[in-house]
Amino acid sequence: MGASSRLRTFQYLPLWEAEGHHVTVHPFFNDAYLKALYSKTTPNPFNVLFCYLKRLWILLTAWKFEHIIIEKELFPFLPAYAELLRSKFTNGYLVDYDDAVFHNYDQSPNAWVRKTMGNKIDLVIKHAKLVLVGNIYLQDRADRAGARQIIHLPTVIDPNRYHIATKKENKLPVIGWIGSPTTLKYLKEILPTLEEVNNETPFTLLVVNGTKAEIAFTGQLELRTWSEETEVSDIQQMDIGIMPLEDSPWERGKCAYKLIQYMACGLPVVASPIGMNTEVVKHGENGFLAQSEQEWVTALSTLLTNPSLRQSFGKAGHQLVQEKYTLEKNFEILKKVLAS
Repeated sequence: MGASSRLRTFQYLPLWEAEGHHVTVHPFFNDAYLKALYSKTTPNPFNVLFCYLKRLWILLTAWKFEHIIIEKELFPFLPAYAELLRSKFTNGYLVDYDDAVFHNYDQSPNAWVRKTMGNKIDLVIKHAKLVLVGNIYLQDRADRAGARQIIHLPTVIDPNRYHIATKKENKLPVIGWIGSPTTLKYLKEILPTLEEVNNETPFTLLVVNGTKAEIAFTGQLELRTWSEETEVSDIQQMDIGIMPLEDSPWERGKCAYKLIQYMACGLPVVASPIGMNTEVVKHGENGFLAQSEQEWVTALSTLLTNPSLRQSFGKAGHQLVQEKYTLEKNFEILKKVLAS
């Protein structure tokens, strides 16, 4: 259920096993925690305590593994004692980041957290044998923290799952958004802009992972429940993919995975010029970068009224994904990392 784990860890497991490696995965939080988080209810404190105790028990048996790859940190909102002990008294660890989790600490609204753990992730990075990062923003932070070795490893798609589907002639073109419940807020912020566009050039808004109560859109609206099995076919129903973001430190650390998904299905995209979005979107070639409301209106209106431009942008985006953002390319990097 957690996107980071699904994309940075789980999708590699069949490849590791095919190479003859034995991999054991020990998630920190469980499905019960994530269900509470995504439904915006308070997680059960006893379940949270259980997650911490389970992680402690796992660490006591971690000596039997040749390599330990940590996703972000060992114990959220506790000092980096576990990582420091592992670096000094065992064969160490690798650590992987696809989000700016250091801002959970150095920019926390809680003054005590900022004072006592503001540099926690920097310490985890500094004492790691190797740091895997999903984009340049994270790479720059790892470099400033004193990382011994940094490998740029973007979040990628499995090309065996994604392909360009033959488009049906829709009565209305479809603008689509896919994401987690925690990122739905970015879509909600541009709904007034989408309304303005729809008034001039009607379209269907397809939202994967949202509810009618959350999406105030007076035009044609279609909602889909997200699942790993249907996410690709849902994206293939779209004509344009969008990725709005706020311009804040956390968002600059995001890995533009939505854009890569859209492009893998041959869609043109419109995105906020924040963080890795500017690496993936070649403005005027495979999509548009839009910051102001007028830029969003112009970009979306241009694509809605020009099917041939949508097609050419989509082909360019698909080619970019095949060249730079595939599972196989990342796996070759990971194999060399562990071999060395």
